[in-house]
Amino acid sequence: MSDITSIIERRRDRWRRFYDKQAAPSHLFQITPPYSLPYPHPNHNYEQRQEWTARAYEDQLEWTRRFEDDRIPSVQVHTGTEIFAEAFGCRVHRPETDMPFALPLVDNGADAAKLRVPELSNSTLAKIFEMADEQQRRFGPDALFMLPDMQSPLDIAALIWDKNTYYSAMIEEPEAVLELQAKCEQLMCAFLDEWFKRYGHAAYIAHYPLYYMEGGLTLSEDEIGSISPEMFRTFALPALNRLSDRYGGIGIHCCANSRHQWDNLKLIRGVRMLNLIQPDDIIIKAYRFFADFACQTHSYFGAGEPKTWPSQAPAGTRILFENIYCGSIDDAVRVAEEMGEALGR
Repeated sequence: MSDITSIIERRRDRWRRFYDKQAAPSHLFQITPPYSLPYPHPNHNYEQRQEWTARAYEDQLEWTRRFEDDRIPSVQVHTGTEIFAEAFGCRVHRPETDMPFALPLVDNGADAAKLRVPELSNSTLAKIFEMADEQQRRFGPDALFMLPDMQSPLDIAALIWDKNTYYSAMIEEPEAVLELQAKCEQLMCAFLDEWFKRYGHAAYIAHYPLYYMEGGLTLSEDEIGSISPEMFRTFALPALNRLSDRYGGIGIHCCANSRHQWDNLKLIRGVRMLNLIQPDDIIIKAYRFFADFACQTHSYFGAGEPKTWPSQAPAGTRILFENIYCGSIDDAVRVAEEMGEALGR
């Protein structure tokens, strides 16, 4: 076993204990020094994006050799949120300096009913597999992949159906909304089945934040901030539970104001990781509220230097202190040593 393989296996063991509710609560941390190439915009050409993906993976391998944190290197095939809506036929706006986004395709139930679930190989999603296949040929079958940007069925449908009428349709024609969401879920499952078949389900990295998973799936569920708790239980919860059951667990990112949905989030089966983006005072409450429910990595970890964050964590929590930015490898080495000491390693 090579040195880097043994390092990664040691980190994977820590991740398994982190997720194990029968084990004592623990914390993990990930440090991010500068990449050797500027981050590629998803609108950049194919060659630029592929070169960054390869160099980023090589950078992470080098970080793994240089300092001891909990990051596991991954091949990062970056996309925007538009990929499934685009496959259904939505046009995509591609700003020069911002992420691409899908433009609405329908604004009523009758037009939504006409949409057909696309075939993967004949859709725009095929390009994503092409990119990943190229990286797999380059780095071999043992390289872990980052899952592309997965949106929930609720969120994908909200990209396809004009939001000016999408939310009112939940009241006026809920069957049409659920039908479109079911089509989105069907396409998601076809994509995930093929992705995991090609690049592995036993081990991979979530799209955002970049955390390690064995089995399950990870996705963003942002539109829950715009609906009531009752609507959540109709338009979000059933699909989330089906997906979690199908793949063996789930990790959820939400950057919406979703405080009114916290009780509902606890109804989702198999949640392994929860990531909320909210003001600091709300996040402090979230760590306590979800302490016995799932591992967490939110938008705030504590005041002061990273080495003080573990001591600020509420009792019983399992927190990934994620994306600790350092200006250089030397800084990363120092911070990694401080964090390791703070975690009692």
